[in-house]
Amino acid sequence: MPEARRRPPGSTDVARLAGVSQKTVSRVINGEPYVSDEIRQRVLAAARELGYRRNTAARALNLGRFHRIGVASLGSSLYGPASMLIALERHAREVGYALSVVNTMEGDDTGVVNAVETLLEQGVDGIVISEPIVAEQELRIDASVPVLSFGPVAGLDAPQVITPGPSGVDAGREATEHLLRLGHATVRHVAGPSRWWAARDRVRGWREALAAAGAPEPPPLEGDWSPASGYAAGRVLAADREATAVFVANDDMAIGVLHALAEAGRAVPEDVSVVGMDDVPAAAYLSPPLTTVRQDFEAIIAHGLALLLERIEGGSRVAVHDTPVTHLVVRRSTSPPKEKR
Repeated sequence: MPEARRRPPGSTDVARLAGVSQKTVSRVINGEPYVSDEIRQRVLAAARELGYRRNTAARALNLGRFHRIGVASLGSSLYGPASMLIALERHAREVGYALSVVNTMEGDDTGVVNAVETLLEQGVDGIVISEPIVAEQELRIDASVPVLSFGPVAGLDAPQVITPGPSGVDAGREATEHLLRLGHATVRHVAGPSRWWAARDRVRGWREALAAAGAPEPPPLEGDWSPASGYAAGRVLAADREATAVFVANDDMAIGVLHALAEAGRAVPEDVSVVGMDDVPAAAYLSPPLTTVRQDFEAIIAHGLALLLERIEGGSRVAVHDTPVTHLVVRRSTSPPKEKR
């Protein structure tokens, strides 16, 4: 006679081993407050020892929620998108939500549509669109749950759409104002690809700072976020003896700009001041160390996720207040122009 299948451990087993009530186990597993750290750790240790896994489907039936957030993420190894995804996973876990990620590809306009459909089929309480890109064709995206998008998405239909303030505008303005304060007559810009909302926001901040200072607006150069595209733009800048300052839309492209300028004999910052964006780990160790605008991805995600959970849970959580999420890190790649020293 075949051996009877062993019953998987349940919350009652966890409660017995941890020496707490089943209600306490439920509070810990669901990430609810009012449980001491000592009790929480004891319950989690018992759950690990028993191999307990909560029944997500049953919880969804009981509570009307899956406690799962879906992410339509641009499949990219770029520092910014990768950092946002890591921060999303960390903060979702801290508030008791699991994360489901579906990657999309740049150039695939239907990617976000398909990603949203896949996530809804898996069962999610809300969706995050982490790196929206302007679609070349008209799309309709139907989502039956609240959506947090870090940029406008045309054709998005959802019960509630949350779009936090674009930090890229602040970053572009901050970088440009720094160079103008040093005395540069104007600031050149190496932009990211124009289909990216993140790139458009940085261009907007750059333009706003120039306009506020009454400085002329040179035509921007466009790259694709890569060092190679920054190098190509840097060669153009190196040939322009009027160019004394440049804001580059990310640090990877700034690395290419620095290399092109050095190759052409244009000293940084003596001849050309350079500001990047993101503060990648290598930025402090370049030659010269790169002045850049650091984005606080943790603060950006914490704020956006709090807003999303407010919609999901009907106001049971308090959204965080707006806080500065960009910070200029001044290093040795910027200085006043020669005539102002």
